[in-house]
Amino acid sequence: MAEIFADTSGWANFFVRTEPFYAEARQRMQQWRADDFHLITTNYVLLELVALFVSPLRVPRREQIRIIETLKSTSWVEIIHIDSVLDEEAWNLLKARQDKNWSLVDCTSFVVMQHRQITQAFTADHHFEQAGFIQVLRRNTTN
Repeated sequence: MAEIFADTSGWANFFVRTEPFYAEARQRMQQWRADDFHLITTNYVLLELVALFVSPLRVPRREQIRIIETLKSTSWVEIIHIDSVLDEEAWNLLKARQDKNWSLVDCTSFVVMQHRQITQAFTADHHFEQAGFIQVLRRNTTN
């Protein structure tokens, strides 16, 4: 079964109409569901998503809870809980790549993707591309 990693910005673009890739995120999700893809995410991503919902997106608390509960109960979304081993690997990656402006959440995502051999990220964050993955949500740079 094919897997795609879902990052914070991917979820935000999927759930929040005012986000720049909302339409594309909805379209991609519809296609992935039709193709029986599974989305992999982490508890760190969900933590970051709730923080993003609070500020700057200002998503009402009731809606935040509904979204997170939906993700937790959806059969085709797997939430990986970052344990001390994954956290240590991510921390070591962050220390090793001081030339990049990656967050610890980014690094945990990269480690999970490497472990699961996932190449595509449902994200608008260019850091995934820097780390060698395919950034699914991106502006068309051709003129």
